[in-house]
Amino acid sequence: MVILKTARELAVMRQAGRISARALQLAGEAVKPGVSTEEIDRIAYEYIVGQGATPSFLGYNGFPKTACISINDEVIHGIPDKNRILQEGDIVSIDLGACYEGYHGDNAATFAAGRISEEAGRLLEVTEQSLYEGIRTVREGGRIGDVGNAVQQYTEAR
Repeated sequence: MVILKTARELAVMRQAGRISARALQLAGEAVKPGVSTEEIDRIAYEYIVGQGATPSFLGYNGFPKTACISINDEVIHGIPDKNRILQEGDIVSIDLGACYEGYHGDNAATFAAGRISEEAGRLLEVTEQSLYEGIRTVREGGRIGDVGNAVQQYTEAR
């Protein structure tokens, strides 16, 4: 059964998304060589809490931080740490969420720490565009497999 949201619920959902998106933006702006992943996490935490929200991931199934921060080829859900210091050329994926009045906003993006290799830059470009290729296939009556197929076709061709 589909449950429709009220105008107020939709507004609160949008605010949760805005808080999460801005926290991600601020965290991404902090991605620079010499910065620890714990410092990036702190920036996200302080913004989320300052907006009257709570970090969605903090404490979830025992996760100890606000954001999942993974460097280079590290598999998702990296735990921020004061000893994980970003290096020139690192590719840093940040995933975080904010819970506002019972609704969660969740955002993720990948950022470059300083100058990155041409190959890494191309990887970021192709993966970002593949997202838009997948989104472009979404339509009423469509299938989720259409999205995955569009992403796969785009990336494999590049």
